[in-house]
Amino acid sequence: MAVKDQFDERFVGGTVREIPAVIREYGLAFVMVASYFGSGSVYIASQAGVMHGYALLWAVVGAALLGVMAQDMSARLGIHGTSLMTFVRRKLGRGPATAIALFLSIGCVAWTLGLVAAVGAGVSFLTDGAIGWQPIALVTTAAAVAVGLLNYRRVETIMIAMMLSMMVVYAVVAVPSGPDIGSLALGFVPTPDSLGALTMAAGLLGTTALWPNFFLESILVERKGWTDASDLPEARKDLAVGYAVGGITTVAILIVSAALLRPMGYTELETFITPGEALVEVLGTWAMVLFVVGVIAAAFNSIIPIMWTPAYIIPEAMGIDVDQNDRLFKLLFAAGTATGFASPLISAALDLSVVDMVILFPTYNGIFGLPLAAALLFWAVNDRETMGEHRNSGLVNAVNAALVLLALVLAVFAVQDFLDLFFGGGF
Repeated sequence: MAVKDQFDERFVGGTVREIPAVIREYGLAFVMVASYFGSGSVYIASQAGVMHGYALLWAVVGAALLGVMAQDMSARLGIHGTSLMTFVRRKLGRGPATAIALFLSIGCVAWTLGLVAAVGAGVSFLTDGAIGWQPIALVTTAAAVAVGLLNYRRVETIMIAMMLSMMVVYAVVAVPSGPDIGSLALGFVPTPDSLGALTMAAGLLGTTALWPNFFLESILVERKGWTDASDLPEARKDLAVGYAVGGITTVAILIVSAALLRPMGYTELETFITPGEALVEVLGTWAMVLFVVGVIAAAFNSIIPIMWTPAYIIPEAMGIDVDQNDRLFKLLFAAGTATGFASPLISAALDLSVVDMVILFPTYNGIFGLPLAAALLFWAVNDRETMGEHRNSGLVNAVNAALVLLALVLAVFAVQDFLDLFFGGGF
């Protein structure tokens, strides 16, 4: 069986004849979108719109550009060189590489804690509160472990359809929501007013330019059958599709929240269902169910690809090559995902609501994980020994360096506010 067909069967689910052509063609794009567009994207974009209006639209665009460019570099690294963590190990040695892998994996655990809480809160709402979110979060964790080890791609096809439905709904609602066109246009340009919102900007960056994808892309291009420079146009088309879906949805959510929730008197996301109130305002009460089901799907869908990352990068840092059929990979995936069982305990210990967790944990990754991963990737694609003649050009370096600098600046200026929120009981 050809490598591309192996990827399609393994990563999309079922045989090639049984799945939609669009999933076959853009399978890797959907893996990446599924991991980065989780409940964090929904709530961070909603919180940004409620608290700051349209002022952070530039951050969404910057995050999407950073994500596309970083994953393009990652794809080129995988095609012409090696995987990102293997590069780190070769340059720094096993000890430092393993320390970096373990440090980054903390961010994946943080994501998992927030994501299982989001699924729990969503199911609790659908049952009209008959069951609290905490026990559902425990069941969600067990389900994520089982699905990730068994046949995740069959489930993901349904979840992708749900995610695309959310994009369409929010895009449709954004048009009649009556946004102020002048303010909306200004939102795509950083202004002094947005300097007081750098923590939210870091959150948008962390939930859109998802650093685990920088590692996964460099690993999975080989499974996709992209092994030569001639495959780059297809890889870039794949990335463009993925980030278009996620970016349009994030922009639409922020616009809807700014145009509808702020005028309704909201100054923050008071409850888990607050973002859905904007949809109800335009489409009616049925839209709340769609919103909650979409959040559940997006959150659950994100857990598994995010937790693939530690299962890949920790062995690679130690000099061990693994794939998803290896016992070590499965053990690390199951152990990492099982940390979701601690979600209710973390919530209680830090006095964080589900909404706080869903917003703050991606923000943690934007502050601590993203700058480190982006810097390592930038180093790798400029390394002569690894990339040879396929290193970054001067123009590409200038653009990428500016975006990496954006990540570093946001991290430095946002870290204190983040720590205050994290240890101070949230928003």
